[in-house]
Parts: sequence; C-alpha cells; structure tokens
Amino acid sequence: MTFICKTLFATVLVLLPFAGSTSTLDDTERDMIEWIDAHTEDAIALLEETVNISSGTNNHEGVRQVGVVMRRELDDLGFHSEWVDQSHVQRAGHLFGYKHGTTGRKFLMIGHLDTVFEVDDAFEGFRRDGETAYGPGVDDMKSGNAIIVYALRALAEVGVLDDIQVTVAYTGDEEKPGRPVAESRKELIEAGRWADYSLGFEAAVTYDDTDWATIARRSSGSWTLSVAGKQAHSSGIFSDNTGAGAVFEAARILNSFYEELRGEDYLTFNVGTLLGGTDVTYDPAQSSGTVFGKGNVVPRKVIVNGGLRTISLEQLERAKAAMQEIVARNLPHTTASISFTDGYPPMSPTEGNRQIYRVLSDVNAALGRGAMQVLDPSKRGAADISFVSPFSDSIAGLGALGSGGHTPDETLDLNSMSLAIKRTALLIYRLSRQH
Repeated sequence: MTFICKTLFATVLVLLPFAGSTSTLDDTERDMIEWIDAHTEDAIALLEETVNISSGTNNHEGVRQVGVVMRRELDDLGFHSEWVDQSHVQRAGHLFGYKHGTTGRKFLMIGHLDTVFEVDDAFEGFRRDGETAYGPGVDDMKSGNAIIVYALRALAEVGVLDDIQVTVAYTGDEEKPGRPVAESRKELIEAGRWADYSLGFEAAVTYDDTDWATIARRSSGSWTLSVAGKQAHSSGIFSDNTGAGAVFEAARILNSFYEELRGEDYLTFNVGTLLGGTDVTYDPAQSSGTVFGKGNVVPRKVIVNGGLRTISLEQLERAKAAMQEIVARNLPHTTASISFTDGYPPMSPTEGNRQIYRVLSDVNAALGRGAMQVLDPSKRGAADISFVSPFSDSIAGLGALGSGGHTPDETLDLNSMSLAIKRTALLIYRLSRQH
C-alpha cells in the first residue's frame, strides 16, 4: 500500500486575509493594556511562586501544591473551582475553575500544573537575571498558567468578564498523562464539548522577526510490533524447514514501513526500542527490556516499540491500516502482529481554527507586531488542546516566549509575559463581540 503525498496544509501556511480586520485599538482595549502594563510584575511574581514548587508529574504532592496556588487565584476572580482527583489513574489530579452563566460566548482556557522535572532533579527553583527567568516550568508552562489568570483579571478590570463564560482547566499530568486517556481527560473533553472556543497556553513561537500562530498540532501515539520465528541451528536459516527467523522478519517490516509510508505530509513514525533474540522481555512502562541470543541460533522473538504522529484522524487510520497490511506479509516460518496505543489525538487545521487565527493576527498587528503567520504543525509536539479541538474552535501557543523546554536550559523572556497577556485579553474580548 502506498500513499500519494498531498499538500494538506499548503493553504494554511499562507497568510490569510480577513475582510473584517481591525488593526486599531478601542478605548476598552487601551484600558486593558494600561492595566496589564501596570500589573505584569504581579504576574511574574505568581510565576515565581509556582516555579519554586517542584511539580514533576509523579510528584503528586507538588502538583497539588501548585493547584492550591492557582485555585487561590481563580477563587479571587470569583470562579467556582474544583479539584478533580486522578488517583485512579495514578496521577495527582486536575484543577478546574468555572464562571458560567446563561449568556455570552463560552471559552475554555487550558494550562497544566506539572513539569518534566521530578523531586530528585537538580534543576529546581526560580532565578531571574534582568528580563530573563530560569527554572523548571518557566516556559512549559507555569508562565502560561499565570497568563490565563492575568488576562482574566484584565477583562474583569474593564468590566467585560461578566459578558462571557469561562472554564479554566489546569491539568496535572500533561507531561505524562494517566492511562487510559479516556479517563484522565474525561473532564477536559467535557469542557471542550461545552466551549465555543478553546485556547491553549503553551509557549508562543517567534522566529525570523515574525510571530506564528498554532492552529494545528499532530497526534502522538505508539505502536508495538511483536514478531515470532522458528528457533533452530543457524546453519539452517532460510531453508524450507527453518525459514527467515524473527529478526529478518522484523527487518523486512521496518524497511517496508520506511519504503512505503515515508513521505506523506505530516505523517511520521519512529522506532524507539528494538529487542530481538532467543529470549526477550520488554517492560513498556519503563521502555526497557532484556535480550539473550547466540550467533549460531536463529532468533525466535523480536519486540519493537515506536511512535506515530499524524495531522488528522483520517490520516491516522490510513497509516494504521497500511502498517497492518505490511506486517501481514510474513516471511517463511514467521508470524507478526502490531498493536497501537492512542495518546494525544491530532488537532486538525479546521476553518474554525483559522477564523480564530485571523482575529489573533489582527490583535498582534494592533499591538504593533505585525500580522501573524500560521505555524507548520510539524514544528510542535502534541498538547492537551488536541483532546478538545474536535468539539470547539481552537488555537494554541498563546503563552510567552521561552526556550529550552524539558531541559536544564529552560528560560523565559519576561518581557513577553505582558505581550502574551495582552494578546489573550484582546483576543477573548474581540471573539466575545463577534456575531
């Protein structure tokens, strides 16, 4: 089975005009900007407070402590907040805040409380050097959490928060979701079904003096290939009686993946681990295993684990079908099977997402930074917003500007906190007034 490469995203990568664009600010927007400028250091102080709490995904107490801080902020805004326990999927839980009513556009704002840095990691604590901050989560994504709060505060300050409905979702396991995801993301998906617009607050992207909007993200899932062959003396390999052995069958399958699936836009697949021999064990939870074999014995077992990313559910299903068809073409005296584990679904580039982008691009221009362009989805990983994008118009990358996420070099440009809060407040304000 082969794929014909189509430029699915080509029309999205062009700057899209918007006939109703407004690159000027009204009085309400100017008031919000003035308030944000006066309170940006308060937002940075909230960022510092949360970064100083170690909250790796498996540090459940730390995740809950960050949740306590963010709940304090939501309660102060008059939200009804709830902690959603996730002990049944071996995770700390999520914080949800609600300001619902009977009228007004409905917004879902998504952040996360956890980082990739666990309790015993040496990279801990907030440090500031001028307008640059360092620390676990300054970029991914405790800055985004603070931006959500201060954008809502700005909207409240000018009296327009009462005109909209909001759900804030701070998940506690974005970096390593509890399984099954149908359980760990149940409340988030329900919020996405409720919302008109979903906004994600992971880091913004700027390069080549241009700001880029994220209207699509690829899926992130995994696959496991299990291959069996006939164990025998190596002198008989390839004979009618012995066949090819498990390793050659695995090599055939992987090479066929490479030859037949490679090249379609936004489809990628990767081999993470490969173990083959006479005796093989594999622990998927630890991504590790053991292997024993000898050069004079035809191997009888191979286990391969890999990743799979797509831009749409349709592309995902086609890729799975193609991989299964390749796996079924067994060499003599071998069998093979492949299983798939879905993780993050794709966030496809819908027209509704493009409409939010046009408004955001307008806001960016009104703030003096020029029109935005649309980011190639292959340049970003998966995120929680993908779970809700099938149900509500969505955009991601509304956070501040940082670098080095998931590494001890994680940094944040503190000047971009003000920019991100302004973008968010003005985007919500303009979307809420559309007819």
